[in-house]
Amino acid sequence: MNLLALETSAETASVALMMGGDILIREGGTPGTHARFVLPWVAELLAESGLTLGKLDAVAFSSGPGSFTGLRLAVSVAQGLALGADLPVVDVPTLDALALACGDGTHLCCVDARMSEVYSGRFDVSGSDVVARSALSVGDPSALQAPDGVLSAWQGCGSGFALEPVLALPWVSSLRAVRASVSAHAREVARLGQVRLGQGLGQDAALAAPRYVRDKVAQTTAERLAAGGRA
Repeated sequence: MNLLALETSAETASVALMMGGDILIREGGTPGTHARFVLPWVAELLAESGLTLGKLDAVAFSSGPGSFTGLRLAVSVAQGLALGADLPVVDVPTLDALALACGDGTHLCCVDARMSEVYSGRFDVSGSDVVARSALSVGDPSALQAPDGVLSAWQGCGSGFALEPVLALPWVSSLRAVRASVSAHAREVARLGQVRLGQGLGQDAALAAPRYVRDKVAQTTAERLAAGGRA
């Protein structure tokens, strides 16, 4: 299976081209610069592999939750490439990709959602199988709930665990490990895209859409002031 994967919701953007068991990767950039790199990276990977878009089976994209701008970029690029080559797209939830990046085990994934909130979800991972143990949620980081069962069986993953309100929660120190530097990556989007395409979850490119989880892009002036920010 030949599959192109895009991840532009994280601090660092990444693009991966999976060809059977082989994978080529480009990654880099900083928030606000991802759009500058993605299409050139796609062209580089196709040239390096000797493939054309028409030889791909699908385009997978990290669908969110995450940076609204980053999610829209991934959707628009995936749609444009897929429509031009008459390919399906595969929607890969961003926290699923994050969980897979954390390896086998049971994970509480928590990502900084800005505006004094975090996105979170709980997952079991085995190989390339990612099973959600909870619905995705968004809320106050100081109200993040401890996972069920023995805390030492759980690993905390994602940028949310770099936030002081999360680190201050009394149960966090009991987790097996905390890996705040791990983020979703196109490598895992490709792996999950391959699985989901095999399950018949590819869709028409015109139907691709971000998973925002919340529909609010920015805080009001009053909210910024209440959080200690500037008007």
